[in-house]
Amino acid sequence: MLQVQGINQFYGASHILWDLDLQVREGRCTCLMGRNGVGKTTLLKAIMGLLPVASGQIAFKGRDLLGQSAERRASLGIGYVPQGRQIFPLLSVEENLQIGLPARADRVRQIPDFIFELFPVLREMLHRRGGDLSGGQQQQLAIGRALVTDPSLLILDEPTEGIQPNVVQEIGEIIRTLNREIGLTVLLVEQKLPFAHKVADDFCILERGRSVATGEMAALGEELVRQYLTV
Repeated sequence: MLQVQGINQFYGASHILWDLDLQVREGRCTCLMGRNGVGKTTLLKAIMGLLPVASGQIAFKGRDLLGQSAERRASLGIGYVPQGRQIFPLLSVEENLQIGLPARADRVRQIPDFIFELFPVLREMLHRRGGDLSGGQQQQLAIGRALVTDPSLLILDEPTEGIQPNVVQEIGEIIRTLNREIGLTVLLVEQKLPFAHKVADDFCILERGRSVATGEMAALGEELVRQYLTV
């Protein structure tokens, strides 16, 4: 579904991503892994058109993305939940969710009921400001906002960061439901190994901006963890 080939990306004179390849198979949950600072978030921003790419190719369902704006990529069916959630704190929960509606291809202009089935707390707090929600509730709002766009690929950047354990478990169950029951393809950045093992089918490990190991989660053994993931 998503193919990244030979991507190079720079911050000024610093070479961040080096000839990086990534494949996200349709209907699978792929976990992008690696220590802090190896380029995971940079790669996601490049996929979403939020950072320029020096060379390489990014294709979604066989369609070149590099010539598309970030807004267009959302309307093509890519939902994005950034690191740190980045909800609008002064807007209500309802207004935050409505922001995603114009990206829908089917012109639906009402928040789908299934969002509130997945996240009942959002219905209860529909008229509260986003900034008044707890961290876990804000993360649920950020995921809900991405799902409102009706994506076929959902990209999540460390959705468990700074979240209380009970909500982490809920988010894991929701990702599994979206992926395995609804069939939504997921690309996930996650550093918590137990969480990654629970929700992901495939993995890709980055080291200094390069892809150094890929495979099914069952093949992620102790040697790879010790070499590339242990802090």
